[in-house]
Amino acid sequence: MLRAARIFFLSLLILGVTARAAHAQSRIDCNALNSKILKQVAHYCVYLPEGYDTAAKAAGKRYPVLYFLHGLGDNERTLFNSGGWTLLDDLRRQHKMGDFLIVAPEGRHSFYINSADGSVRYNDFFLREFIPHIERQYRIRAGRNNRAISGISMGGYGALRFAFAHPEMFSAVGAQSAALITATPGELDAAEHSGAPLARVLSPVFGSPINASHWNENSPFVLAKRNVAGVRKLAIYFNCGKDDNYGFENGAAALHNLLQKESVEHEYHLYAGDHSLPYFLSHFAEVMEFHSRAFGLLDKK
Repeated sequence: MLRAARIFFLSLLILGVTARAAHAQSRIDCNALNSKILKQVAHYCVYLPEGYDTAAKAAGKRYPVLYFLHGLGDNERTLFNSGGWTLLDDLRRQHKMGDFLIVAPEGRHSFYINSADGSVRYNDFFLREFIPHIERQYRIRAGRNNRAISGISMGGYGALRFAFAHPEMFSAVGAQSAALITATPGELDAAEHSGAPLARVLSPVFGSPINASHWNENSPFVLAKRNVAGVRKLAIYFNCGKDDNYGFENGAAALHNLLQKESVEHEYHLYAGDHSLPYFLSHFAEVMEFHSRAFGLLDKK
């Protein structure tokens, strides 16, 4: 979970994925928003596909948008640095990915929610400031059908939580190795006292001891049941390694079972692998293909 996504994209260079002329065609636009809600500057990066700055601009072409949430210990640049940019261009060149903007906001250690003590209001920032800002600044198609969200690890939790809490805003959600935790707040409190690292990173967001009400209010499991009518309208994809280092495969299986019980269509994969480089590398392209199909930019399988 910690820095896993960064290791993933750095590895692309090691595996021989090299930058090519496509970088002159697509581009990454990194900027910052002075947030009144967060009371600090929030950085972000946007992948603009080939054509965004050329003839399409003159024609006023607009694009769907995918919000991509990074993992704990990473930042808004992780997706695009050290080979990730080339990977996206390669997928487009191979016709495995359509043309859409990918927006990666800085999430720090927030889990993309408001903290239990109210000191960090990331949920409010993302919904009230960030999305409106991005969709004013870039040529993005209006409406739910052109907006999706995805993420890795902590970002996978955030993506599922945003989509299940606000299915009226998003048409699709994807997640890799989402930080879906099946332990109860009491069990997590006990784990924190024993020095478990995962419990320690949860307490600044969810409280110490963990605020059970706040935990449940932000639980993708609770939200999926509460908003099931809207969740049924989402395109949903998630995967996890069967030997995840943090036990997130148990959370993925629990979500799969819950969605099946509630008759919610979804795509779920439990693959060989753990919470590490080979796992993320093996399945990231699959996530991009899913979102391309959900946007209607590729034929359905």
